[in-house]
Amino acid sequence: MHSSFTARARVRRPALAAVALGLASLAFAVAAQAAQPLTLPEAQALAVARSPEVAGFGFAADAARESAVAAGELPDPMLKVGVENIPADGPDAFSLGRDFMTMRQVGVMQELTRKEKRELRARHSVLEGEKSMAERSLAVANVERDTALAWLHLRYAQAMRKVVDEQSAEARLQVEAADSAYRSGTGSEADALAARSALAMLEDRASEIDQRIRAAKLALARWVGADAERPLSGDAPIDTPPLPETDLRAHIARHPDLQVAAKEEDIAANEVKQAVAAKKPDWSVELMYSVRGPAFSNMVSIGFSVPLQWDRPHRQDREVAAKLALESRAQAEREEMLRMHVAEIGAMLAEWRTGRERLARYAKSILPLARERSAAALAAYRGGKGSLSEALAARRDELDARLSDLNLESENARTWARLAFLIPESSSMKDMK
Repeated sequence: MHSSFTARARVRRPALAAVALGLASLAFAVAAQAAQPLTLPEAQALAVARSPEVAGFGFAADAARESAVAAGELPDPMLKVGVENIPADGPDAFSLGRDFMTMRQVGVMQELTRKEKRELRARHSVLEGEKSMAERSLAVANVERDTALAWLHLRYAQAMRKVVDEQSAEARLQVEAADSAYRSGTGSEADALAARSALAMLEDRASEIDQRIRAAKLALARWVGADAERPLSGDAPIDTPPLPETDLRAHIARHPDLQVAAKEEDIAANEVKQAVAAKKPDWSVELMYSVRGPAFSNMVSIGFSVPLQWDRPHRQDREVAAKLALESRAQAEREEMLRMHVAEIGAMLAEWRTGRERLARYAKSILPLARERSAAALAAYRGGKGSLSEALAARRDELDARLSDLNLESENARTWARLAFLIPESSSMKDMK
């Protein structure tokens, strides 16, 4: 018995080892995926794939396409069954076969809807599907834009944290130097306290930026889920124009918001055509077979029916007028939306250009001057010609200048993203690395 147990244990060990190896491989693959950097294009692709709203509009388009097939068919025929002329009194009361007028009937009725009307109804469903696809494009554009905004927010918050970390490392060295100088009698207690105060302020600034990073990760996680914890990589080409400089109005006309409005205008125009087509009435045909008693002949009946449009000026003509008014309203709304987008996007383009000018000024003069002043103040302190407080103040001004530059670049990048991702198929990302 002992040898049998040992044999079974030997059989199980390779299987357990294989399972453990598989789990280890899976964990390694997950860890490797988590360690890979998350680029902006990948984040946008993940967000679009995860978006329930985008999927929902796709389902709506599928539903409209299916409805278009049904709308193009004739209505279902109606089966009619009944008994006519049943005696109510006398010797043949309630008999179904003794009175010559009693008939058991079975028949079918078909409404012959005009082909033009059926085609217009099918076209209406097709237009609804196209509108859903335009709404899907709008949802994709919104997801790509909001994902880009969240990704850029996190990217620049992490860049600010790096700048503060560099300053904190230098501040710790200054604290050590000031403490050493104070202990040796070559420095003052005020300098030591000033160095510690500067370090504490940097640590507080780091806490503030950490909160910004946490908030940015939560915002990005809304779109990409757990991938928001991955390190970020790559940059956006924010120094290249996000929109064509010429024929801006034509480019804006491709905005999904305006495409949705255009489809609504097409639907309104189709409803006008349907209202005009409704002025031509449809016929119905009915075939009836009537069974009488055995002593009497059976009967076959055929009939036609058509609505009598006896008050067209107050019914059909008013319907056409109403649909024409709704079409005009859709046209006016699309034109108003186009003007609004032209004004808003023009303002954002001006804001982006101003931001580029300010960033160029920071790179050319503001940041170099801040670094030079900081270096000069530190050199004066080390040479005994200046105080540590002056050196720390210059260092603090340099930090503020670098963070202001990053803040400005972050806002400029976000403005760029709002412009670059107006349209899902925008080629603005082709230059991204």
